[in-house]
Amino acid sequence: MLLAIPFSDGPKTAIWVVALAWMGIACLRNVRRCGRVHCLYTGSFLLAMTLPVLAYGAGVLPLGGDGWRWLGLAVGLGVTAIWWLSERLLGQYR
Repeated sequence: MLLAIPFSDGPKTAIWVVALAWMGIACLRNVRRCGRVHCLYTGSFLLAMTLPVLAYGAGVLPLGGDGWRWLGLAVGLGVTAIWWLSERLLGQYR
């Protein structure tokens, strides 16, 4: 996703959607393998983030000129917060 930053909106949207879906699916598959609590929540969050990325890339979601920066911050901070909070509140493993 970071390497796609200099690209135009079309390719960047495609790369970000594929990357988010890939990471989200990997997290959800990892839930069954290792049982880490945060994997369920981060995987779901990453898959859900494909929607605002698609909407912004298509010009439907008005985030202004810094939209990619806002989306990147939302993904990075969201995953970090979900990982940290879920394991603090629910423990590391199920």
